Amino acid sequence: MTHSSDALKLTFVFPCLNEEATLATCVSQVKASLDPANVPYEIVVADNGSTDRSREIAVELGCRVVPVAARGYGAALKGGIEAALGEYVMFADSDNTYLYEHAAPLYEAAVKADAGMAIASRMIGEISPGAMPPLHRHLGTPVLTWLINRLFNGELTDCNSGFRCVKKTEYLNWGIRSDGMEFASELLIKSLKAKTRTVEIPSGLRCGPPDRVAHLRTWRDGMRHLLFILAEKPALFEWLGLLLLVPATLLQGLAGVMGPVALGPFHVLDIHSQALLLMAGILGTQIYVFGCSLFLRSDDKSLSLTRRLIHMDEGTVFFMLLGVMMACLIVVLGLVIVWARSGFAGLGQANNLLVAVHFIGVAAMGAIGLLSVHTLKKARGGV
Repeated sequence: MTHSSDALKLTFVFPCLNEEATLATCVSQVKASLDPANVPYEIVVADNGSTDRSREIAVELGCRVVPVAARGYGAALKGGIEAALGEYVMFADSDNTYLYEHAAPLYEAAVKADAGMAIASRMIGEISPGAMPPLHRHLGTPVLTWLINRLFNGELTDCNSGFRCVKKTEYLNWGIRSDGMEFASELLIKSLKAKTRTVEIPSGLRCGPPDRVAHLRTWRDGMRHLLFILAEKPALFEWLGLLLLVPATLLQGLAGVMGPVALGPFHVLDIHSQALLLMAGILGTQIYVFGCSLFLRSDDKSLSLTRRLIHMDEGTVFFMLLGVMMACLIVVLGLVIVWARSGFAGLGQANNLLVAVHFIGVAAMGAIGLLSVHTLKKARGGV
């Protein structure tokens, strides 16, 4: 199984946390696949703090045990991959759910295509009845896979497969940071952004031991995947925010100049339209500023407007905040004066007030958002 480090072509990494019931079976199946292929390989068990006999079993089977102190699925895999001696590193869960007999075909596919990553896809393979919850099979994995493909120009079928093979030199260039289950999404996204060649082979999934407690927590881990995917695409929020903000603000200005307009049987730009435009403007501002904050941790290219706002002089930010506060004060005082002159009766100024609140509210949201962006930039050591 193991060879001198100079001759090693492949390291198979098993992330492990109390897997004594299945680890030996998984290791045996990997050996049965790789031995006939005559691939110089080693098996590494990245132990994440097991309290059962997992470590002892791994040693008995000739595996190299790498203790990983930081907890989490991603942390265990990062520790195992960094310690790997092979040119390629393959990994899969040690719960006996993957088709480990596909280890050799997966490695061969990666080498043949000179790929930075090869994935054993469950979705185009055979999934045993009950092996994957319907929510994961028909909603979670397809939706997240579609989202990654659309946002990062991928052609994947299974973004959540935990059975993969990566070329270690390329992996080290991706700068993977995630310690949790979102490691799987980060690996794909970083490889796609680096334009790495990726291939898939049909594989599958089988049922694990009936008494095993799964480490995966559906809603929490699904949301962590989604958050990471969105965080890697700040331009999505940049454009979406502007597409809401700009038309809503222009129409609000038109409503202030023209007042309610009759278009056949429809009456538009009246108070109800203005309220919706106000909501769209504030929401668009918030989404846009959120996109600005994401650019602080991304190397993606932003619009020139966004770059100017992010790198705006701090003195300008101060006077922008001061100007917004003064404008708010003027509007409130003006409204009180008009109200007092009417004997504190009904004003009938809702249309004009909505226009004023829209422009000042959008400016205030934008200014406060920029304050948060510049605060985060300073916290990260920006200049």
